[in-house]
Amino acid sequence: MNILNEASPLPHDMRPLARIMATANQQQPVAPGEVWLVGAGPGDVELLTLKALRIIQLADVVVFDRLVSEDVMALVPPHTLQIDVGKSTRRHTMAQDEINQLLVSLAQSGHKVARIKGGDPFVFGRGGEELLHCQQHNVACHIVPGITAAIGCAAANGIPLTHRHVAQSVRFVTGHSAQGEPEPDWSALTATRQTLVFYMGIANCGRISKRLITHGLDPATKVAVISRGTQPDQRVIVGQLSQLKQMVVMHQIEAPALLIVGDVVNLYQQPNNYDIANLA
Repeated sequence: MNILNEASPLPHDMRPLARIMATANQQQPVAPGEVWLVGAGPGDVELLTLKALRIIQLADVVVFDRLVSEDVMALVPPHTLQIDVGKSTRRHTMAQDEINQLLVSLAQSGHKVARIKGGDPFVFGRGGEELLHCQQHNVACHIVPGITAAIGCAAANGIPLTHRHVAQSVRFVTGHSAQGEPEPDWSALTATRQTLVFYMGIANCGRISKRLITHGLDPATKVAVISRGTQPDQRVIVGQLSQLKQMVVMHQIEAPALLIVGDVVNLYQQPNNYDIANLA
């Protein structure tokens, strides 16, 4: 259902939403020949922003990643062309250079392009590369921020990434570096009173735990593994850093998943209906 059309029948409680979005459309229309980089949030469709929903419904082409949830994709109108460019460890539908060129080509052909990414486009989403490529080819490119996975998944599970007397800072770290890229500064990552969140770290979880322990982090430091965070099939596994690889293997955790490392995980006590195993 396209909730932007106020002429169509809408439940009474959704009419204010339609008016809000119609007003927003008047302020910043989605024009042909433009690209919108849209953050779709961590997965729960209700965490999508109103602006993201408006762009998704007004675009005539949607280019999407595999981390965009099915519930979010269900909001794309049926007449909209959908192009899957999702990448995973063993599956690359399209290389990043090809995606960059695809966005430019679609825009130059006069399409209204929504490039939908899980989380936020600028947090390990390669949105910066796509923005730069559009700018280099004189294609207007707009950004719609989204709730990044670290913030959304942690908060949804009652884990504060910062907490007075426990953690004064938080670092977002890639758990998967391309060949030839420099290693993270492991010594800096083991500083006290901080929280670490590793994106794309499941495949390298054993190496991550060993590096952190080797550089001084207590093996008993708490770690949470959140798989498919904020979605109905979410799984949360809690244990110690030294047990990380064992936890992932034992519970057959697969990507997408986040690793949260730090004393803030001790605050995780939220009971819910998800698959929870406490290995502390």
